[in-house]
Amino acid sequence: MPTIAQPTARVTHFASSSHIVGILPARWGSTRFPGKPLYQLAGKPLIQHVWDRCQACSNLAEVMVATDDPRIFDAVEAFGGKAVMTSTDHPTGTDRIAVALAAVPAATHVINIQGDEPLIEPALIDELAAIMAADASLDMATAANPLDPSDPVVADPNVVKVVTALNGRALYFSRSPLPFFRNPVPGLMVLRHKGIYAYSRGFLERFVSWPPSPLERAESLEQLRALENGASIHVITTTDTSPGVDTPEQAAEIERLLSVSR
Repeated sequence: MPTIAQPTARVTHFASSSHIVGILPARWGSTRFPGKPLYQLAGKPLIQHVWDRCQACSNLAEVMVATDDPRIFDAVEAFGGKAVMTSTDHPTGTDRIAVALAAVPAATHVINIQGDEPLIEPALIDELAAIMAADASLDMATAANPLDPSDPVVADPNVVKVVTALNGRALYFSRSPLPFFRNPVPGLMVLRHKGIYAYSRGFLERFVSWPPSPLERAESLEQLRALENGASIHVITTTDTSPGVDTPEQAAEIERLLSVSR
């Protein structure tokens, strides 16, 4: 388990016409962890920890939580956050993000920040925001952690891998080992995809109008829908390995880290 980095954000300047919104999707239903967003960690609900990390960002004009449950909505409002109610029927968090974005007509870009990552680095969020604002040709941006090709998790189908072009644009995402090292290539690392996404507003609105694509359905990875429709996705490499909270056991370990850091 990684140590906790202090929430310091890199200050990056970009066009003043950009209005970048961070949205945290937070639903109540979870097979493994019902009510997860309100699980108490070190005296705060999980979703508040993520919210607090976002407040340390320099490049977000607004932050909001998109939820399907009034209990989460009320909790966010109680700690001074902004929440938007969305349907319980959205098939993905991306659909929930797109609906919530309708409440912010000024937004030019949005960053989908997972509501169960209480250790997320503000600097990573800021870097994604700056990249999107600086390059009008980009539809999306995301992040990945370098892995040694010999790391056992490379073969784990629960660990999503990504390969990129020389300019950092994504070529493919897969649950299979990627790339396949038939020949050793010194310095070439495996990239473990980190589930944070930045979108231009126009692209996000188009994305949610498309049906699930063949490769998306085969791998169960919705970012493949973007690639199959010709999208440009920039991948930044990051040392931020902050984990998500998927089970009560993981929550207990992260609570220990949070308590130590105070």
